[in-house]
Amino acid sequence: MDRKRFISSVLTAGAAMTASSAYAAELAESGKNNKIPPYLSNGDLIGITCPAGFITLEDIQPAVKTMQQWGFQVFIGKTVGARDFTYGGTDEERRTDLQMMLDNPDIKAIMCARGGYGVVRILDQLNFDRFKNHPKWLIGFSDITALHCHLERNFGIASIHSKMCNSFPSEAVLAEPIQFETILSIKTALTGAVLSYSAPFNSFNRAGIAKGNLVGGNLSLIETLAGSSSDLKTDGKILFVEDTGEYLYSIDRMFWNLKRSGKLENLAGLIIGGFKVKPDEVGEEFGNTIYDIVMEKVSGFKYPVCFDFPVGHQRNNVALRCGMPYTLEVSALGSTLQSL
Repeated sequence: MDRKRFISSVLTAGAAMTASSAYAAELAESGKNNKIPPYLSNGDLIGITCPAGFITLEDIQPAVKTMQQWGFQVFIGKTVGARDFTYGGTDEERRTDLQMMLDNPDIKAIMCARGGYGVVRILDQLNFDRFKNHPKWLIGFSDITALHCHLERNFGIASIHSKMCNSFPSEAVLAEPIQFETILSIKTALTGAVLSYSAPFNSFNRAGIAKGNLVGGNLSLIETLAGSSSDLKTDGKILFVEDTGEYLYSIDRMFWNLKRSGKLENLAGLIIGGFKVKPDEVGEEFGNTIYDIVMEKVSGFKYPVCFDFPVGHQRNNVALRCGMPYTLEVSALGSTLQSL
């Protein structure tokens, strides 16, 4: 390791279901057969890299300090502080940095510093031979959805969909409670504790109970990966989606893609996270809301649907272990999602 870039730790229902109870139990059991990376313990090493957009060394310091306070050690990759236009270094620099972290046995988890764009440019050049035999937690969201989907489709390896370094508040004591709680959920996910989250009642919700492996992420990325070797398979699973900066017509088009490609047909359940929508151009109003868009596409199915779940490009963005079994309950009291 490059010791100059190494920072040591400072702290040592009864509603409709799409599957029978037996099938739901089978799904939960199948998740246990997925490859689950070892959970982290005090002193374990987390690597930080930039497989997509650039970030400065200064801007990751709040994340470094927080993870050290959790008891972990931190290794900063060479792409942190590097820049090639919008990217955290050239394609080759980003690929090499991530490959090193995938292969390095001392690194127990990989935190992607930020999203942006760039993972798909290097995905096919990555070698997962060592990683699939000795998996470790890969952490991030947004553009990092490409990695989550690739790991799920090809290797059945669990990963963590969560905030990244650019979301850690510079002064934790001044952060809003929701920021602190969602950042802390990363530690909870990394150390193997039960994950349990709730969402408020929404009149567009569809009640029900579902059990299945959780998959998903950024809707634009899931659509982009369709037909590729990283294409997400959703049958029997709980799918969650979120997005930001898209027009309603574009969101509608992406949900049509999900439906036409069969991704909505055999779900156990559907979770709709945050969607930051671009205002329509004057005279070009789309006419449907995000709720209309989703419910139109799932009208022929009976699985539970949850809106306003705390995941996405927003402060309330909780950590989720992808590729592992959960129970989703949607009722008149709201929605809950809990890891099994």
